[in-house]
Amino acid sequence: MANPNIVNVTTILGETVGAMAGTSLSDLVVNAAASGKVYKVNSLIATNTDNASARDITVNFNNGTSYAVAQDVTIPTNSSLVVITKDSGIYLQEGEKLEIKSDIGSNTVQVVCSYEVIS
Repeated sequence: MANPNIVNVTTILGETVGAMAGTSLSDLVVNAAASGKVYKVNSLIATNTDNASARDITVNFNNGTSYAVAQDVTIPTNSSLVVITKDSGIYLQEGEKLEIKSDIGSNTVQVVCSYEVIS
């Protein structure tokens, strides 16, 4: 797993992905091994669309080992939780990723993540 030098950047591409959080950890943003790129995660917002029940979200940083960014944080009904902001951004080097899961698999926790692909 290399850490590409971002001093001589030639390209910065903005990306946004959305996903439903299931009950098992699933990949949200993945920087492939040997990509020659660095991903800078600027925001991650999780929304509970359930009208009746609060839901929990877990977000992990994984570099071969999962580390909690947010662990079983409760999102009230019809509310959003800002998990990552530009002020607390996360860099994903080659072979690293962000993972998400919810306490319930009813597709009521939606996640939107904005990041930059730097090369």
